[in-house]
Amino acid sequence: MDELTDTSSSIGLGIIGMVVAPEEEAVEVARNLIEKVQQVDVSNRRQLLELVERMLIYKFSNQTRQELAAMFGLTEWRQTKFYQEVKEEVKQEVKQEVKEEVEQEVEQKTKLKAISRMLSMGLSVEQIAQALELKVEVVREAIQKQSGEES
Repeated sequence: MDELTDTSSSIGLGIIGMVVAPEEEAVEVARNLIEKVQQVDVSNRRQLLELVERMLIYKFSNQTRQELAAMFGLTEWRQTKFYQEVKEEVKQEVKQEVKEEVEQEVEQKTKLKAISRMLSMGLSVEQIAQALELKVEVVREAIQKQSGEES
């Protein structure tokens, strides 16, 4: 690897050099690499810049996107395929979490509405709690709350 220390002529070798270099040195290597990539023809620039950005994320995983952008002058993160993929994954995860939360909330509200009907049928608080898979305290609180609303 010592023979590969001069990465000035090759972007590929520069990327490898950045990955294996100590963090302090990698910053300078990365800056030089980004400058080189900016000079490449437009058709390859986007892919090369995306590759360099992915390697930066890998190398500096303890830094935020904003810190990396400030360190290396990268302002096009949102246009990269990597960013778009991560954004879509996060979006899907958030949708799933929200869906699950809403389902749980609807289920809880449905159970709480059933308490007064079950009580009027003569079931005990314990029987209602068991049937609805709720804690006895939750059933008692719901009954008290419903009694307060009817007053």
